[in-house]
Order: sequence, then C-alpha cells, then structure tokens
Amino acid sequence: MKLALIGTALSTLAFSGAVFAQGAEIFKGADLALGEKLIAEHKCAQCHASKVGGDGSAMYKPKGKFNNAGLLRGMVEMCNTQMNLGLFPEEVTAVAAVLNRDHYRFK
Repeated sequence: MKLALIGTALSTLAFSGAVFAQGAEIFKGADLALGEKLIAEHKCAQCHASKVGGDGSAMYKPKGKFNNAGLLRGMVEMCNTQMNLGLFPEEVTAVAAVLNRDHYRFK
C-alpha cells in the first residue's frame, strides 16, 4: 500500500511537472466559487484535521513543502488522485486557486 501511494505521488508529480515552475498566473480565470464549493463538498478541512489535528490549518504552509503556485496545484492534484475524488483539471485549479487566495498568496 505504501509503495502504491509513493508510485501515485510520483506519477502525479511527473504529470504536473510542467506546472511546477509556473507562478500564480495558472490560477487566472479560475472559478473561485466552484473551488469553495468543492472544498466544502469533499470535506477537505475535516480530512486535513484528521491528519494534522486541530482545525487542519497546520496542513497549509508546511515548512519546506512547496513554495510556488505550480507545486500547490500539484499537491491538490495529488489529493484528487489519492482520495479518488474524480476532479477535472479545471476543478483542481479552482481548489488550488482558493487555497492560494486564502493561505499562500503566491504571485
């Protein structure tokens, strides 16, 4: 199981590789209302709270985890894959755009 998760993470990161070097312009035109709806619908905060405790906000801005918009989007894509959420690319971008607006503020 652990090996499968590592494989999933690596394939997701490889798939999203072109996005990693990009700035917040990847969120331009993202549907923020859709992102907010998806975050609530898929209970992201509850899942994060179960992993890190408290209200789950410690999940955001972990030291050394990632430092640009592309990596943020890649992490949302990894959650999408690991949790089998079935989000379309524009939905992943919408969720990442909301997280960027509320927690990260990558330029």
